[in-house]
Parts: sequence; structure tokens; C-alpha cells
Amino acid sequence: MKAIILAAGRGSRMKEMTDERPKCLVEVHGKPLLRWQTEALTAAGVDDIGIVVGYRSELLEGCGFTVFRNPRWQETNMVASLACAAEWLRDQPCIVSYSDIFYEAAAASSLMHSDAALAVTYDPNWRRLWERRFADPLSDAETFRLGSDGNLLEIGRKPERFEDVEGQYMGLLRFSPPAWAAVDRLRDGLEARVRDRLDMTGMLQRLIESGATPVRALPYVGVWGEVDSPDDIAAYADRGVGNDADPATA
Repeated sequence: MKAIILAAGRGSRMKEMTDERPKCLVEVHGKPLLRWQTEALTAAGVDDIGIVVGYRSELLEGCGFTVFRNPRWQETNMVASLACAAEWLRDQPCIVSYSDIFYEAAAASSLMHSDAALAVTYDPNWRRLWERRFADPLSDAETFRLGSDGNLLEIGRKPERFEDVEGQYMGLLRFSPPAWAAVDRLRDGLEARVRDRLDMTGMLQRLIESGATPVRALPYVGVWGEVDSPDDIAAYADRGVGNDADPATA
């Protein structure tokens, strides 16, 4: 199976840490985020990795991966970056990974073995990790509501209460060619300005609302984390890497 890592953006919230390098090269516990991702994907059985580049793309050239370029990375959001790798997405199922996260092989493996056309991983124990990162966990959380069939009902909105967040979307998902075709149709129906600024959770919510394709949600309780700011690096350094199923290590 192939995997696509979305690494076109700068990650401006990282401040000076991304002045000279893309966010995926920031280190967590002595290892660049990109290496965390590629090691997990390879261990899960991914045999071909592509990377969508933009900001400081020269630092990711010659990395041994297939390179897709987003020349409009400053003007566009994540779905537009993903569309730069459409030739892969139309051809076969692909795992898609944000470049500012880390996770274990089990997260990618669960996606590889799913029979859903479109699937995402999520952390049901998200609150423990978000309490390490934020004084008010709801300040950065998004809604994530599940149906009884394990499919997503809602994602990406501002929650008013903890009950609106049944898990944390991790930024790790899998598209089949039919699911990507649904995304293509959705994007074709949008104004250019809206299409350029469409983020991933916004796209998923639009798919859910349109009924174009169900979005299967796969729980994951292993080590993982998201890096949005220098404070996140400090939080992981102080109390171990990311979230896992053992409260003693969180």
C-alpha cells in the first residue's frame, strides 16, 4: 500500500522552530517528525511513500520518497495539497498522514486492514493528552460524534461540552479510489476560493452531510501526539512521548 504525507505548509505556530525548515523536520525526543511517520508506516507494511512539499521543499528533495509539489502552498489548505497527489489516490487505496503528528505502526495497520472506502483513526482517550497540552482542553478540541455503526456523524466544529467530543481525530486516514472520486466531485462543486481554503475536517464534514460516502472511525489507543507549537515539544519532553493506553505514562 502507498502512503502520502502532507508536508507543504510552514507551521507558523511553531515560530522560530520553522524559520529554516519545514515542520516535519522538527524533532520530538531526538527524532524528526517525518522519521516517526515513515518508520511507523514502513513497519505497518507500507511499501511506497509520497510526500507533498511546499515550504522549504529543497530540504525534502532527495529523501527517497516520491515528491509531489504544491506550488500554491501559501494560498491553499490541506485538501488542495492532497489533490497534488491525485494520481496515486485515483489508482489505489492510500493512507494519508499529516506531517505534524507521530504514531505507532498499529495506527496505520488498522487503516490498512479496514474495508471501509474512507476511514480515519481517532483517540478515545483524547482528553488526557489535551489536558497536558492546554489549560482548557475544549479550547482546541473539535466535535467528533459517532453513530452506532462506527461511522462519523460530525467532525470539526467547535464543541460546547466534553460530550460533543467522543474522540480526537488524529490526522491519519485512508482513501480508496471511490472515496477520492467523491472528494473530487465535492471540490468541483465549490467556488475556487472555498476549494482552496478547504481543510480536511471541513471536507470530511461535507462528505458526511452530502451522504457521498460514509466515514468509518477506527479507535486507536497507542502512543501518538500532535505538534502545533513549541509548548507541545516541551510537554512531550517533560512527560514522555504522546498519549498511550497506560495512564501511568501520561
